[in-house]
Amino acid sequence: MERARIAFRPDWQQQAASVGFAHAIIDGKPYWDETTYYRFTLDEIERGLEAPTQTLLGMCYDAVNYIIARPDLMRRLAIPEMAWDYIAKSWRRHDKDLYGRFDLRYDGTAPPKLYEFNADTPTALFEAAVFQWNWLEQNIERGTMANDADQFNSIHEKLIAAFGKLGLGRRTLHLSGLGDDDEDRLTVEYLDDCARQAGLATRLIAIADIGITADGRFTDLEDNIITDLFKLYPWEWLLAETFGAYLPGDTMRMIEPPWKMTLANKGLLAVLWEMYPGHELLLPAYFDGDPRIAELRGATVRKPLLGREGRNIVIGNRPPTAGPYGEEGHVVQALAELPDFVGNRPVIGSWVVAGEACGIGIREEAALVTSDTARFVPHIILG
Repeated sequence: MERARIAFRPDWQQQAASVGFAHAIIDGKPYWDETTYYRFTLDEIERGLEAPTQTLLGMCYDAVNYIIARPDLMRRLAIPEMAWDYIAKSWRRHDKDLYGRFDLRYDGTAPPKLYEFNADTPTALFEAAVFQWNWLEQNIERGTMANDADQFNSIHEKLIAAFGKLGLGRRTLHLSGLGDDDEDRLTVEYLDDCARQAGLATRLIAIADIGITADGRFTDLEDNIITDLFKLYPWEWLLAETFGAYLPGDTMRMIEPPWKMTLANKGLLAVLWEMYPGHELLLPAYFDGDPRIAELRGATVRKPLLGREGRNIVIGNRPPTAGPYGEEGHVVQALAELPDFVGNRPVIGSWVVAGEACGIGIREEAALVTSDTARFVPHIILG
């Protein structure tokens, strides 16, 4: 695993604009950074990242069974009791999930370590699935990259295949998110495109525009009943809305399914450590207040159960990062600092689609905690 420099494509900003990648530059600074890239060997990808990601996903699926069988854990995860049966039924029906992203520490030598699982509303998807692949192809065409360079990236193909296997038939899939956020909007529009390529009928709708009938059925702006909904909107936010109480009683199919609530929570880190103590892919982790935290060697990281984008995190005795999270509780994890590549600390986002590891995206910055302003940098496989 090496970090290398490369000249940027002169027209990359025009290309980003042409495909709706509006947040490629944030506040005048590149979020997409193609002046550098990470180079992996095939062995580092296959044995160092792909296989461990598949292992972690299997452990997470096992954790769903473990959690729903234990009301005390459901409570510790801050999941509202009104949703417990909803979650259990969804799991027993084998409701299909679509995608997720593991955030991993990896330096090319030691086994990766799990920082968290973005199981419900992961973003940085379009840049991982499409834009970095186009970057590789164009650099090969221009002679600035070796002809045999490759990328761990079948995300796009896997998403199209997964949509085709959802079993929707002629029903319309509604896709929804926060319409005023560039990254969320691009993610929803990209997934809409994948669904259409899979042959599905789709319709975009903002979360705020979803209505509800007198008998508790959800509708779009044309008063059509929504039978199937992809929502880039966290489950805990949905349940807290005024219409949240109607969700467990409705027959609307949700993507991600209700059972993903058990995994879209940093308390999962403590659950996995309880289930698989000492596993090489995990860091020791406990719910806040557990006396075993005192036995952890070295510094720790305190994370809110439902936190996002590196907010409200406390490393050791340092001040917390800013943010609105934490009232729901915390988990404490042993600190494993990101590797340092000339002052840059990359976190590996390892993607899974329909139960299969299928690609990575890398974000880097100098800070120990990766924030929403970290740069996205592409990668290649060579050697």
